[in-house]
Amino acid sequence: MNPSKTSTLGVGMLGAGPVTQAIHLPTLSRLREVFHVAKIMDVDPQIAESVAGRVGAGWTTSMDELLADEAVQVVVICSPHQFHAEQVIAACRAGKRAILCEKPFAMSQAEAEQIAAVSRETGVPIIVGAMHTFDPGWLAAKEHWGDLVETAHTIRYSIVLPPNPRFEDFATEVITRPERQRQNRHDPEVAAGIVRGGIMGLAIHDLPLVRAFCPDFTDLEVLSCQVPDPSGYLVNLRIGDRNVQIFGINTESWEPEWIFEAVSDTTSLRIDFTPSYVQAGSATATISHGGESEVYGPYAYNGYEAEWRYLADLASGKAAPLDVTELIHDLTFALDVADKASTAVRDATALTKEASV
Repeated sequence: MNPSKTSTLGVGMLGAGPVTQAIHLPTLSRLREVFHVAKIMDVDPQIAESVAGRVGAGWTTSMDELLADEAVQVVVICSPHQFHAEQVIAACRAGKRAILCEKPFAMSQAEAEQIAAVSRETGVPIIVGAMHTFDPGWLAAKEHWGDLVETAHTIRYSIVLPPNPRFEDFATEVITRPERQRQNRHDPEVAAGIVRGGIMGLAIHDLPLVRAFCPDFTDLEVLSCQVPDPSGYLVNLRIGDRNVQIFGINTESWEPEWIFEAVSDTTSLRIDFTPSYVQAGSATATISHGGESEVYGPYAYNGYEAEWRYLADLASGKAAPLDVTELIHDLTFALDVADKASTAVRDATALTKEASV
């Protein structure tokens, strides 16, 4: 056995799609003193074998085989959403040292609570791949924003990105990817599906950040919701006494942005995150107060690398596990936003369609 593989943590990947290929494997290539990829599983044997060959790992089409492999100490779950809960629970039962699950880690509160119970029972720590919650720029902002959580009245964030394949192709040559079909956003059911998919697939990255500024996160009302052209979501919310706007759009523009803001009468916070799939540097946080601004970042590494470093500390017993209850709250908050926003856009689109007949 390669000596480096006896002194580093073996990683098993469940799912070998674009997130594994274009995010996690490039990140792990910078952390070879900590991790090595031991095995990759995908239901498509050609993908599993090809991706594993890039990193000198074993491959399989069986989750059970990967979880039974003693060389796998850390499990990363990058499969389709509907399999996450089952696979997280199986990895806990297999006695692995730590688990990283891409968001969402469950599809319902009941699934999330079952995961929490199994994690507590087995002692296996879990983190969810909301990379911005680990970003050094976000963490620096938390240390310096003072009473902004108590005083903020407006929270907003906007995500303007080219379609994922544009970024993925710059990160790596992605093996087998389904073609994207343009959808009719004027159909009520299609519009509802676009919004729900956008919130649970994209907005969910930063909904934990929104929740940090909304202590009354269960008191949520959708004021308006629409699907921008060509696809995405624009949702205006009232959460407790806070005004919240979340916006995401995929365009062919090469002017990407990913911005989070919180504003009070006296203080404002703006965080500029690097776009998804970009493997260079952290977010930059700017806190303005009384006409003066303080800037934190960018730091040398981003949230992808930070979450992996934390995962290593968890697996080695050097860090305290996250409170799984907080992960459940993040999930139920995202589901509540997705449910109410998709209902609102379905109703609004139906009214517009009826009026045009």
